[in-house]
Amino acid sequence: MAAGGRAAGSEVIWARSERASRGPRPAFTREEIAEAAVRIADGSGLAAVSMRRVATAVGCATMSLYNYVPSKGDLVDLMVEMVSGEYRLPESPSGDWRADLLELARQERDMMRRHPWLPSAVLAHHLLGPNTLRYMEFCLAALEGSGLDDGLKMELISMVNGTVISMASAEHAAAERAKESGHSEEQRRTAQADHLAKTVGTGRYPRVARALANSAPAGDQDEVFARLIGRVLDAYAGQAGAAEG
Repeated sequence: MAAGGRAAGSEVIWARSERASRGPRPAFTREEIAEAAVRIADGSGLAAVSMRRVATAVGCATMSLYNYVPSKGDLVDLMVEMVSGEYRLPESPSGDWRADLLELARQERDMMRRHPWLPSAVLAHHLLGPNTLRYMEFCLAALEGSGLDDGLKMELISMVNGTVISMASAEHAAAERAKESGHSEEQRRTAQADHLAKTVGTGRYPRVARALANSAPAGDQDEVFARLIGRVLDAYAGQAGAAEG
């Protein structure tokens, strides 16, 4: 991540030993530092997470914190890795790869609701920690019977994650806008629908009017989410069928 930065050519945090071979035992663990940073981000947003504030939260000097975490970017990596531990992964896939990936997408969406800073953080995250690798390993295991080659499997996982991130970001932005305006999300949607109906009713946008008239109601957010993720999965299922044909 640009904020805080990393030295050019420096090792990722996972390649660094948490404890030096010599010297006193560390006073804190990376897990404790990440927990403090996550609490700050959950309460005040990712921008509020600074090395100084995290150092204060764990009870050390700011410069001392750099001995544990070299940069703000490394700290964000640790935060995303910690939150990735919230996935509830079964011992083995169910045998239905679509159902497995949809369930993981739902879990990811719930995580992003609990941690609204996560969508922006995960885009710059190094997928090298044990929790994220465990998630990737499970996804690939679930996709073993899909007929997709390894490249398409990785692409599908990225597409599902990207869709979840996009929808979670939009949902959070709408909630923030409603909070700032003092109106509920339902009130905002009603106002938008009324404005759209009046505007397309002028006849200036016939294609938009026709599309709206022929479209089924969107449904609630959970239904829309499941439908969109399902379409991503179906598209890749089609790729597998084409390859087998």
